[in-house]
Amino acid sequence: MNRPHLSIAATSAVPAPSATSDQVRPLLGDILAEQGLVTRGQISSCLQRQRTMNVRLGDMLRSDAGLTDNAILAALERQWAARRLDLGTDPPDGMLAQEMGLAHCLKARCMPWRRIGAATVIAVVYPDLFVKHRAEYEARFGTVMMALITEADLQESIALTFPQDVRSRSETHLPETDSCRSWPGGLFRAIMLGTVGTLAAATIVSPSATFALLMIVALTALLALTGLKAMACYTALIQSRERPPEPERVVQLHPPAHLQRPVVSLLVPLFREERIAGHLLRRLARLKYPHALLDICLVVDAEDKVTRTCLAATILPPSVRVIVVPDGSVRTKPRAMNYALDHCRGSIVGVYDAEDAPEPDQIAHVVSRFAVAPEEVACLQGRLSFYNARQNWLSRCFTIDYAIWFGMILPGVARLNMPIPLGGTTIFFRKHVLEQLGRWDAFNVTEDADLGIRLARFGYRTELIDSTTLEEANCRIWPWVRQRSRWLKGYAMTYVTHMRHPRRLWSDLGPLGFLGFQVMFLASLVQAITAPILWTWWLVAFGLPHPLTGALGFYGLAAITGLLVLAEAVNLTLAAMALRRAGRRWMLPWVLTLNLYYMMTTLAAVKALIEMMYKPFFWDKTEHGVPGSHTETSLASG
Repeated sequence: MNRPHLSIAATSAVPAPSATSDQVRPLLGDILAEQGLVTRGQISSCLQRQRTMNVRLGDMLRSDAGLTDNAILAALERQWAARRLDLGTDPPDGMLAQEMGLAHCLKARCMPWRRIGAATVIAVVYPDLFVKHRAEYEARFGTVMMALITEADLQESIALTFPQDVRSRSETHLPETDSCRSWPGGLFRAIMLGTVGTLAAATIVSPSATFALLMIVALTALLALTGLKAMACYTALIQSRERPPEPERVVQLHPPAHLQRPVVSLLVPLFREERIAGHLLRRLARLKYPHALLDICLVVDAEDKVTRTCLAATILPPSVRVIVVPDGSVRTKPRAMNYALDHCRGSIVGVYDAEDAPEPDQIAHVVSRFAVAPEEVACLQGRLSFYNARQNWLSRCFTIDYAIWFGMILPGVARLNMPIPLGGTTIFFRKHVLEQLGRWDAFNVTEDADLGIRLARFGYRTELIDSTTLEEANCRIWPWVRQRSRWLKGYAMTYVTHMRHPRRLWSDLGPLGFLGFQVMFLASLVQAITAPILWTWWLVAFGLPHPLTGALGFYGLAAITGLLVLAEAVNLTLAAMALRRAGRRWMLPWVLTLNLYYMMTTLAAVKALIEMMYKPFFWDKTEHGVPGSHTETSLASG
């Protein structure tokens, strides 16, 4: 195989690490100061603050002194007597790369380039990692030399050099037994069509018996969900009584003094988001955490030319970078995040959506909690609400819906030690745990809920933090239905995936956790589908004949009516408590219209079932940046 020529002078050998070589090698700060790019005072200040941060000096100088990647790289060339390579112009030898393997290239941020005579050139992003692994390289390749590359250059080169391995890591890293990628679409289609046909035939033969059976199923689901909501109300009341006085609940926004503050990587998946980029960058700039410790990754698909063009025309701050995801067999948010995870710098990984507006102290809050929480707390989930709550009726109802879920249901579920189905944003993980769990399921369109259950099955806990992110409420009916149908489809596929081995699930979650899983997933899905059966009870309310009047008698009608009234009372109480806690009491009159809002869920459920038969992995994207939706308001004002 012919390999392009590179002279020894072009990439000087790096001496073996020793006390002498470390003393002789000039300091990075001195080089930059001599070049007039920074002052001695800036270097001293960065070094002083670096003692409390787990961050490289170069990253601090990018953030605090505004140095470019080229300036840092030029200084590193001089410090290490190594030359810079452009892997786009001079690509690496694929055989050498395969010999080293993708896993090590990712871990050590390196790429074996080419052989120059008897030596092998190893291109690296961080010279100290070359020194750390030099003995391994020499054992594998013989004489080695170091060259320098940028992080962006490495990412692009890895994608081109290991296309199949990269695709496998982003799509099938999670074992098939834990993934929904083997979803039996044909079998499910046959079951659904058979069920519909059977019900149609049964209705013709015995309509009353069929209607009664469906009513029993619908009431069972309603009773289960009402019980869960009632428990959430009860635990919320208990918690409010146990809550300490306000001064004692002040969150310390710094980890203990003996710990260094970590780098936090924030994944922000984008797809056709040209209208949202400016808003997003302004909101993330408000985060009150050292920007040198923020690794904000805008994750974009390779074929999303619209967003990539928009970002290319935008001046990004030093803490923000773009990660381009190569094409694959599916186009989903979890697949994109799996790919980006390999290039994250942080030990904590968070996820935001494109339209999110997190509270400024949110990251500091997360870091503080992880610093003192036991290792079993692997995930922190923040609250979600909306900044366009006043836009129209649908946005108001959606806001109430979220207030109930994040303000009442999830805290109740957490207090009962049940598994928490995560929200898709404002979630933060210990990175090593995320890796241990197999990352996200690239084929699940509600990867967040699935991961929440998997965390619980592995013995980890999710905690809810007292910090809110404002989002853009879906304020148009059909886009709302599309979004909700994706959630329901993902919930259904998550349920089937985890119920492949019910005994194992029981063992992993325990009796109470198993029961909670059934209620939150199965009962929710059943209620969405069978809700029209319950709507027929309005006939009784208006004194009209009902198909079951004769079969049930007075006491049967009274019992069912009582259950429906109880369920409605619990719903109203839950909504009122949630709005009071969220500081949105002005929305209380709109609670009375929630029944109309929830009716749309049935339409979404039907759409979800159809997609599960024909397009199970289709990601029906939510459109952001709707005109009029970016008027941000406080939680108190709505």
